[in-house]
Amino acid sequence: MKGKQTVASRLTAYAMLYKLRIAAALLVLCCAVGAELAGPFIAKTIIDKHISSVQLPWYEASADKQPPTGMKSIGIAGKTYVRSDWISSQSAGDKASLIAGWKEVRFMQLEGGMYLIDSTPQFEGNWSLSTDNTTTGQRAAEGNQATVMVKRNATTTELFPAKRLSVVEAGALYQYEVGAIIQWLGLFIALLLAASVLHYLQAYTLQSTALRIIQRMRMDLMRHIQRIPIRFFDSTPIGQVVSRIANDTEAIRDLFMSFMATFVVSSINILGIYVALFLLDVRLALVTLVFIPLFAAVMWVHLKFSKKYITIMRARLSDMNAMISESIAVMPILQAFRQEKARLSEFEVLNNDRYRSNVKQFRVFSLSSRNFSGLIGSLFTAGTIWYFGGQSLQTAISFGVFYAFIDYSGRFFQPIIGIFDQLMNAQRAVVSAEKVFYLLDLEGQELEDAVGIARLEGHVAFDNVTFAYKEGEPVLRGISFEANKGETIALVGHTGSGKSSIMNLLLGFYEPSNGEIRIDGRSIAGKSKQALRKHMGIVLQDPFLFAGDIKFNVSLYNKEIDESKIKQALTDVGASSFIEKLPGGYDEPVVERGSTLSAGQRQLISFARALAFDPAILILDEATASIDSETEGLIQQALKVVSKGRTTFIIAHRLSTIRDADLILVLNRGEIVERGSHNQLMEKQGRYYQMYQLQKGGESQFAKPTV
Repeated sequence: MKGKQTVASRLTAYAMLYKLRIAAALLVLCCAVGAELAGPFIAKTIIDKHISSVQLPWYEASADKQPPTGMKSIGIAGKTYVRSDWISSQSAGDKASLIAGWKEVRFMQLEGGMYLIDSTPQFEGNWSLSTDNTTTGQRAAEGNQATVMVKRNATTTELFPAKRLSVVEAGALYQYEVGAIIQWLGLFIALLLAASVLHYLQAYTLQSTALRIIQRMRMDLMRHIQRIPIRFFDSTPIGQVVSRIANDTEAIRDLFMSFMATFVVSSINILGIYVALFLLDVRLALVTLVFIPLFAAVMWVHLKFSKKYITIMRARLSDMNAMISESIAVMPILQAFRQEKARLSEFEVLNNDRYRSNVKQFRVFSLSSRNFSGLIGSLFTAGTIWYFGGQSLQTAISFGVFYAFIDYSGRFFQPIIGIFDQLMNAQRAVVSAEKVFYLLDLEGQELEDAVGIARLEGHVAFDNVTFAYKEGEPVLRGISFEANKGETIALVGHTGSGKSSIMNLLLGFYEPSNGEIRIDGRSIAGKSKQALRKHMGIVLQDPFLFAGDIKFNVSLYNKEIDESKIKQALTDVGASSFIEKLPGGYDEPVVERGSTLSAGQRQLISFARALAFDPAILILDEATASIDSETEGLIQQALKVVSKGRTTFIIAHRLSTIRDADLILVLNRGEIVERGSHNQLMEKQGRYYQMYQLQKGGESQFAKPTV
């Protein structure tokens, strides 16, 4: 069941709808990460194999025994030198025979110069140029001759004569390395370009997939809202529902686009870096394993303390959206009663509450994210340099490995920081997802096309119907009546007597607590609501017009209602006279809610909408309450024509509009207290008679005096 699934599993289920695209993006990502992580290995190879190789042992060939043809060698000052690794391919016996009589020497870079040391001392130690402290304090050197010293330990220092090489001579040491270095650099640049292209492909694929996921989720949410019973919207502010569809799904989009991409990229980077570190040096790699549980603990603390603040922030944002939506809808009332400041104060309370929670959340984020990761990374790098630096550098680790390790360790903390930076988006998305899935988990009714449904006859019967919006507080009690095909039934009564509730039950917006409602002899319980409403039309007291034009507001996507039917419906209700005077005529644009039209004009268009659909059952819910006397006359005339052959229900406060009704039901506190025609009820002189006399007397007070 959905209710038992976790938010993570449901988000994963949405992601799995596009698993092939995600898998392709991850494969490309692995290739991109591999291309990027090859960089330090290439740098290590260039340093250790080609740049630092000059410090390997060298052999000065004797004059009578030169290197064999094909073996690499260099010439400096008329002498021939061979590097030890150039003869490593020789067998042990051949190598010993070859170097017999050759002198082992060293080339070493000291303080910006390259020096040749003729003797063959032990290489380990700290090497530097010697200074003659007994004379002028200058370096003891004549021409290109110098003295170098090496510190073996804190107490042992040795001096050796050395020769400073010229730039040309120093360049000769690298004559066989330049080509290889250029090739390695070319490979490095090619890998960087390939990584850039691959990162673009994976980013585009992941981002577009995230957009598709959110597009699917928004459609599922919008589709489900259409199925949620009307009862839910009675107690839920519109702004909160809008916030779920707009803001909360946008936050989830950030999860898939930002956090998911960052988390996947960072995880693969970390995995690749660990592989590289273990290949470089197992000891150093083992040290970095300590950081995984450390950062996991910090993330857990971060998530624990910041979630409550994010929950409050999302709730306040939803409340603010609801208040904004309500304020815009009732702006004339707010301004008329001078409530702008009071409303602003209420909004400020919500805004301040969200601000305080936001500040607290950022405080947690600042302490446990980038600063913490950066500090740990810097301390670790400094500790590594201290431990492997100084005297033990050459004995503990090669310079190339050391450089690559520092590079990889710097890269290791970057994805950690990236994950921390996206934690807030992830938490916001999870909180938003909980709210979205709450809506999706609400019980809904499946929508049907209702194609081919036979037209209703229009016989309606209520049999002892009881109904309550809240359990234990019934608003209808034992309602029973019957309406035959083509009859006009009027419901009258004071506000709250249950008139609109009867119509809501007939339309299937709610289910009765007890009793049965039948149309054409069949109960509507369990019947498809789309099939039930297919041949019903309704006109409300406050008509709603959609953004579009007048023709669209009559047809509402119904392809069976062509332009001729639209114009005929508008003519029948008397609306064509004012529409044809508009600049655009029947194509006149209508803004949201039709605010550029008068109340009477909006009502006439809504009448035309109901009539164009040719309903078998027509419901007028106080549809003439906001219409002037002249417009009411047009509608009354039109209704006499269009109500023929239709069962019409009229809810009215103005009793003068229902004198011709076949049956008038008088309600009081959810019960039918009187029923009959206008004349029958007037003869009874009961509640209906009193209401009629009160309205007639009120109208006469404002009647013009006769002269």
